[in-house]
Amino acid sequence: MQTIKLNIDLNVNQLIEAAKQLSPKERLKLNDAIWNEDVFIPVEHQKIVLDRMAKAKSDPERLLNWEEVSKTL
Repeated sequence: MQTIKLNIDLNVNQLIEAAKQLSPKERLKLNDAIWNEDVFIPVEHQKIVLDRMAKAKSDPERLLNWEEVSKTL
């Protein structure tokens, strides 16, 4: 396994550019490392999502079609 020691300041755009230089296999490893961490989601946010899901189930007609909406952006 390769290791990289960085002692430099990077802004987000520079970090993204560095990640783009990785091989596809290395990018997958990076993605897994980022997203496999336990992410804390506040209870308030969980309630908002569950509420929206319940509203969508009870009234599917209120949902917007992404293809149509994206054209207006």
